[in-house]
Amino acid sequence: MQGKLKIFTWHIHGSYLYYLSLGDYDIYIPTKPGRTEGYYGRGETFPFGDNVIEIPANKVKDEQFDCILFQTNQNYTVDQFEILSAEQRELPKIYLEHDPPRQHPTDTKHLINDPDIILVHVTHFNKLMWDNNNIPTRVIEHGVTNTGVIYTGQLDKGIVVINNLPTRGRLLGLDVFLEARKHVPLDLVGMGTGELGLGEVLHPQLPEFQSRYRFFFNPIRYTSLGLAICEAMMMGIPVVGLAATELSAVIDNGYSGFIHTDINYLIEKMKLLIKDPELAREIGNNGREVAMTRFNIERFTNDWEQLFTEVTSRKNEKLISA
Repeated sequence: MQGKLKIFTWHIHGSYLYYLSLGDYDIYIPTKPGRTEGYYGRGETFPFGDNVIEIPANKVKDEQFDCILFQTNQNYTVDQFEILSAEQRELPKIYLEHDPPRQHPTDTKHLINDPDIILVHVTHFNKLMWDNNNIPTRVIEHGVTNTGVIYTGQLDKGIVVINNLPTRGRLLGLDVFLEARKHVPLDLVGMGTGELGLGEVLHPQLPEFQSRYRFFFNPIRYTSLGLAICEAMMMGIPVVGLAATELSAVIDNGYSGFIHTDINYLIEKMKLLIKDPELAREIGNNGREVAMTRFNIERFTNDWEQLFTEVTSRKNEKLISA
């Protein structure tokens, strides 16, 4: 009987790696003493299972894997040549693209231009905006767990969850957040919030922490669909955000959340949710129904299991035919 597939990747986005690790395969991640990007190891933030296995970067060449999963340009252009053997670089490969294009929203060609590599996007919006070079592409939408934490909404204010917002500026909606906060009480949490926020709340503690807030506000103009949004919806927290990128295809305005490109409209809806806790609960419950179906963790891990099986099966077929 064949054992679990052995997937090699880098630790790039901790929360995504955690949800990915809930599938039926083993994930190997490299470590370096300096804990530089991608080489953090398991860390202490996420409750990874035994299927997330650390390997010192200088020992990676000695291991056997079934598939290589790239997640950044650095992984593809530099890291693989530094730590993978020539034989390992011939393994089935997947490139997981977490973001929409930054240089130009519609005319940017993706780095990957190899028809033997599957390019995976996390939203349909991202796939639409990238020039994918006519190579095979897939969309695997996010999946998040149901933590069982109950939404109370007892605090008459909203929560914003963004890392390093003061330094990431307009892209992440710093100005939108500052404008909205003039009219509505909002708490910002995340790494690098500085004087604007409350600081970092670790991922395992975030559900309990944010369950008390009346609503979740997403001021981000242009990025991928944040896992924090999916997590809030899964908890039944009503989401208010800009009708941009994938969020416009997730929220049914006025039913499962409030979205618009008019900041004043969003401010009025945030005020309404503060004034009417029952409406907030109703909107949140509707959003939770969407999340239970669309961002179901079983669907997410099944999608990845099927893709890993598909790409590794192709390699075996080539070996047999050769």
